[in-house]
Amino acid sequence: MKNNASLAYSLLLIIGDFLALLAAFSVAYILRVKLDERSLITQIAAWDYFRAVDTVLPLWILVHAFIGLYNQEVFEKRFSELGRLIVGSIMGILVVIGYDFVSSTELFPARLVPVYGLVIGFGFLLLFRSIIKIVRRILFRYGIGISNVLIVGNTQATQDMAEAVQNTKSTGQKVLATVGRDVRSFKHYPTFSEAIDSLRRPIHAIIQTELYNNQDKNNEILRYAHEHHASYRFVPGNTDLFVGNITVDLYAGLPVVAVHQTALIGWGRIVKRIFDLLMSAFLLVILSPVFLLIAVAIKVFDPKGPVFFRQTRLTRFNREFKVYKFRSMYQRYSGPSDKEAFDMMGRPELYEEYKNNGYKLEKDPRVTPIGRFLRITSLDELPQLINVLRGDISLVGPRALIPQELNAYEKKHAILSVKSGMTGLAQISGRQDIDFDERRRLDIYYVQNWSFWNDLTILLKTIRAVIGGIGAR
Repeated sequence: MKNNASLAYSLLLIIGDFLALLAAFSVAYILRVKLDERSLITQIAAWDYFRAVDTVLPLWILVHAFIGLYNQEVFEKRFSELGRLIVGSIMGILVVIGYDFVSSTELFPARLVPVYGLVIGFGFLLLFRSIIKIVRRILFRYGIGISNVLIVGNTQATQDMAEAVQNTKSTGQKVLATVGRDVRSFKHYPTFSEAIDSLRRPIHAIIQTELYNNQDKNNEILRYAHEHHASYRFVPGNTDLFVGNITVDLYAGLPVVAVHQTALIGWGRIVKRIFDLLMSAFLLVILSPVFLLIAVAIKVFDPKGPVFFRQTRLTRFNREFKVYKFRSMYQRYSGPSDKEAFDMMGRPELYEEYKNNGYKLEKDPRVTPIGRFLRITSLDELPQLINVLRGDISLVGPRALIPQELNAYEKKHAILSVKSGMTGLAQISGRQDIDFDERRRLDIYYVQNWSFWNDLTILLKTIRAVIGGIGAR
């Protein structure tokens, strides 16, 4: 049975967005026309203004719909929704101004009205969507809008999926039962037919985690989903296959699935590079006083060495480059390898601890006092903006590793299919608090599931992680 909760939520978003924008442009009119004594471009009566705004605001809503702000995969993700709201607001006001330009009658009594409308409109949209999310979570607690899920398959993915969605108050989903694999704390049925015969609640979604050798079993599950209007999702056993950029074409009259190693191809690479250029140049100019202060501090604590530390790292297509960082170690330990440095200080046992701990130490004796501060605040990473400007790396991407570290990793070819980055999924997921293998898995996930919206989300979460000192060493 189809669950209309998501559809109802989308419709509520459309109505709420329209009312939020209408309220914003009402406030904009009052601020500029009623409370501001400066002269106007043209006199427009309040009734005529609101009638014109009512006519043009649906175009703004269409922009929101075009960029996916009413799709479940977007409004379920807070940072993705925020990024698209920013873009949607800018595009929306441009559409409104364009309408005013081609219209035979004036829409705005003063130039500041659309400016106020943009700023206040974004604020009202953000406020409305935040409130409605809170209300939705409250409704989940009372069982309103919940989707009932049946998970089918005798694989580890069945358990992983069940555990991932089991917090109904947060996810809005309730696992009715599992079929095949017996997962603790969930109802279990040996076969799909037994499950549908026994369950008394409607099934809104079916997630299949195993493709059976008996095609009749697969057809039974898919047919039930179609006949009862339940959503159907399939989790492939070979997860390395169904990732990245997927296209479906006809080849010799048959549908063929083409899987690219990464979704970062074509126009995506061009947009990403333009964004990197603009942002790195802007940040280098803005942060130049910070660079100067840090350079002075480094020289005060260890005057013998250079300000910058350079090290060979790997980026896309296995290309080596010199990464720039503010030097955080004493100069005498910067040149030698990690093992040689610990031998020099007479503490060779630290190298094994350093290696076994994912190439990090809680209190590394090679690090200067100012260097420890730079690492905790991640300020030592700022010179990598130079690498971004040069095109060595990107603002967001897999962590740039030294050849010895990455060459030992089995799936390095996947990580090296895109440029390395200043920040990435690993940094926002705990930075140094997660082990080497987990960080590389996150790097691979980023490569295979790249999108520009994900980049914006990672950048926003990086700021939060740095400010909160999450996982810093």
